[in-house]
Amino acid sequence: MADSDRGTLPLPDYDHLPIGSLESRVRSLSAEEVEELLAYERTHADRLPVTEVLTARVRQLKAGAEPTSGDPGALRPEQGRGSGGSPVSPATSPLPFGPPPHGTPDQRGRPKSDRT
Repeated sequence: MADSDRGTLPLPDYDHLPIGSLESRVRSLSAEEVEELLAYERTHADRLPVTEVLTARVRQLKAGAEPTSGDPGALRPEQGRGSGGSPVSPATSPLPFGPPPHGTPDQRGRPKSDRT
């Protein structure tokens, strides 16, 4: 499979999925789809833990396991749509202030002679 075909894989953004997420997401794929991912993995990164997960799932499916329901392309935490910026805006940020030079305004200092 050519790199240009990466977008046609059964799992969107497959190359960037953590193994824990991959393990749960391949459960909704057919044996042919998992074999397609396995072939892609072997010709590209060939990560042993990933090939073990995919091989085990192919064996399960060929032994009679059924794919689970669910959308393998559904939004996952690893595909977050973060804007990359802070959610704080000028309207929600506090007013700037300078700290008092000594102590706090609510706790006035006592003269040294009153200390015990």
